[in-house]
Amino acid sequence: MSIKPDDSIDITNVVCPITFVKVKVAMEELETGEILEIRMNSGEPIQNVPRSLTEENHIILGVINNQDETYTVYVEKGED
Repeated sequence: MSIKPDDSIDITNVVCPITFVKVKVAMEELETGEILEIRMNSGEPIQNVPRSLTEENHIILGVINNQDETYTVYVEKGED
């Protein structure tokens, strides 16, 4: 996958529901159309964060299983 993020955040050391709070703050820093790379743990974060981002009109561009119990998610900031 060849996506060039405009910013990145690692939430592997954060627990739900703070995971989405940190991602939401990072998304607010971006302009519409910019891309955020998010590294997160398996389990609740990978189940909940992408769904919550979609509900807020952002676009999930890709999800990569890093094969180490973490995932990398690429999300494009949607219209406010």
